[in-house]
Amino acid sequence: MTTVFLRGGSRMLHVAWPNGTSADFPFLWLRDNCPSGFHPQTNERQFDLTGVSPDIAITSADVDGGDIELIWNEDGHVSRYDAGWLFDHRPGVGLADPAAIAPILWRGDYPATDLPRGSARSLMTDDDALLDFLTAAKKTGLALVDGMADDKDAGMAIARRIGFLRETNFGTTFEVMSKPNPNNLAYTSHALPLHTDLANQELPPGFQFLHCLANDAEGGGSTFCDGFAIATDLRDEDPDAFELLSTTPVPFRFHDADYDIRRHHTVIDLDLFGNLQELHFNAHLAGIFDLPADRMEAYYRAYRRIMEMTRSDDYVISTRLTGGEMVIFDNRRILHGRSAFNPNTGFRHLRGCYVDRGEFDSRIRVLSRGKR
Repeated sequence: MTTVFLRGGSRMLHVAWPNGTSADFPFLWLRDNCPSGFHPQTNERQFDLTGVSPDIAITSADVDGGDIELIWNEDGHVSRYDAGWLFDHRPGVGLADPAAIAPILWRGDYPATDLPRGSARSLMTDDDALLDFLTAAKKTGLALVDGMADDKDAGMAIARRIGFLRETNFGTTFEVMSKPNPNNLAYTSHALPLHTDLANQELPPGFQFLHCLANDAEGGGSTFCDGFAIATDLRDEDPDAFELLSTTPVPFRFHDADYDIRRHHTVIDLDLFGNLQELHFNAHLAGIFDLPADRMEAYYRAYRRIMEMTRSDDYVISTRLTGGEMVIFDNRRILHGRSAFNPNTGFRHLRGCYVDRGEFDSRIRVLSRGKR
């Protein structure tokens, strides 16, 4: 059975579970997380930490069935914690996150035919199929959907089944086709070097959905590479270049008649624990570098190195989308591009939208409930 005892000198409650796991819980943490301090419907904390002394102490601790019962010294308040809940929230471990899925890095020898692939019908109707697909897409950062309806809104329907669409200055949806007076290279027939979208934004969009409605022109093949694989190899092979690209912010800018959106980002972004978090790489939206002149040449060498890696067959895979297919990829990890196409030889039209990472992860967590 679960056992408890007080470590009064260190102000901890020691809990040991039948599976051999044990953990210490600070007194203030326990008082702050007393179940009585949370709203019963919203589960939001209502307890006011400033309402108790920072030296609050436990006068007694007992196990009652599956609960741990504590009595506090200041007001005799009784707290009851489910022992399983405490196990799940052990300090230094934290709550398990079904969306914390380790990436599987891939490079140019990864067959496009091995990318995760889902059926539009099953993704729209089967929650288990959707969860499996989203989990696989998180691992590789890139996945395909086939059997899309011949409907310009079909891709948006799948995206909305996952989360809210992210609106940008290009709208909630955008049409990738050659058009007159373009305000973005995507709206031309030119080749697009590998890039992440909208690096000029304060928070670039997360997952991008591109539904191929037609791809009959000569050319126009899609290219992709795993930015995390490139960054990982760069860190191993050229740590100085990695350091510069992960610590030196540079400007990105989009501007047309209606917008002027600017932001400094590092090309490689690490999270608070030093893990790869995202890439901001978009040479056609890069602003005029404004770092000090005496750091410029070293930075350009590092920037050129990562650019060369995005052009290398060691990292790039190619595929040609056909009508009825949709590609989904993590825009802050996967770099995407295309070859040039000849609009005089046929029509090419992709319709796109974004769902932010937070929405994508939320859907994984909700669909994972009850599957432990």
